[in-house]
Amino acid sequence: MSAPIQWPQKQRDIHNHHMDSTRWDRFRFRDDDIVIGTWAKSGTTWMQQIISQLVSQGDNADLAFAASPWLDLRVMPIDEVLSQLEAQQHRRFVKTHLPVDALVFSPQAKYIYIARDTRDVVWSMHHHHLHFTPQAYEMFNNTPGRAGPPLLPPTEDIRAYYHEFLDTDAGQFWPFWSNVQSWWDIRGLPNVLLVHFNNLRADTQAEISRIADFLGISVNAASWPQILEHCSLAYMRQQAAQSEQMQAVFKGGGSSFINKGTNERWREVLSAAEVQKADEIAARNLSADCAHWLKTGTMTAR
Repeated sequence: MSAPIQWPQKQRDIHNHHMDSTRWDRFRFRDDDIVIGTWAKSGTTWMQQIISQLVSQGDNADLAFAASPWLDLRVMPIDEVLSQLEAQQHRRFVKTHLPVDALVFSPQAKYIYIARDTRDVVWSMHHHHLHFTPQAYEMFNNTPGRAGPPLLPPTEDIRAYYHEFLDTDAGQFWPFWSNVQSWWDIRGLPNVLLVHFNNLRADTQAEISRIADFLGISVNAASWPQILEHCSLAYMRQQAAQSEQMQAVFKGGGSSFINKGTNERWREVLSAAEVQKADEIAARNLSADCAHWLKTGTMTAR
């Protein structure tokens, strides 16, 4: 007889200029809910778009921002977010940047965590951080209820930003290493799927098929061309450029929010020793198999 599953239990709360994990305490799960987890800048929006396209069989031409709220983002009124989710009739998919131990976990929901090499995350986060508008800083720092220090503009020096990220465990945002490790540790649960950005780029349709199988969604053969088009970077950037919300938050609007989507831009900037630094710090903070997966997208045998 197999041992009963040990489901994750919430152990702590995280509260800063961006996040308030207590908002999850009020969320009422449905049995088919989908939770998309990432640290940040690891393919979150891409995964939201993929889930949107799978749920709609490619019929939804809009980006998934409106339908898939970031529940722990504290600046959006929680009552409005919960009302929006309660009113949704389609299969719901919600975003989080929380580690597992700060999340209310439902055995009935499906969880997809997407990760990306640390160096690529830093490069993408620097661009993201650098393009926040004054209105964005006003929102993050002055919405009532902020805990901890304010979010400040970053240095323009990407190399200095890289070292700050590594030396302080993600700089001004929230811890990086423990986030990744917490999701890796529950990869064996039947309702958890890990996805890596590298694999999604290398064979998008195969990875989307794997995600669909995990979610129990049968994709009509005739829907694939439209699904793949709607999940392309070019299409997503074009749609994001029309978003008024993105214009307020990012210099350059949605075109800045959805940037290059490419990897290893850091090779043009960092020395060999600087590249190695990320691996050395990962080795101190992650299990060896987790560090290998984070860097390569390859899972070693358990």
